[in-house]
Amino acid sequence: MRLYSVEVSQRAQKFLVKLDKTISERIEERLKKLKENPVPSDAKFIGREDSDKVFCYRIGDYRALYKLKDAEKIVLIAKIDKRPKIYSKF
Repeated sequence: MRLYSVEVSQRAQKFLVKLDKTISERIEERLKKLKENPVPSDAKFIGREDSDKVFCYRIGDYRALYKLKDAEKIVLIAKIDKRPKIYSKF
């Protein structure tokens, strides 16, 4: 089984930089786990965008929206934010 690579969008990286270091490190550690298991049991399927599946992954008070690109074996972290804001304009 080939591992997935986890890529973080510029938008998500900007958000991580603004956070407290301990929180951003915790989020990054959880996101790294998506390499072995791109769809953990606590990830919610949101829908599809083109041929990619879109999921929401809960990390404490934060949510990460990511696209699963199965063909390329890529997990693209599109957006990270707190719960009420994450669902507004993806």
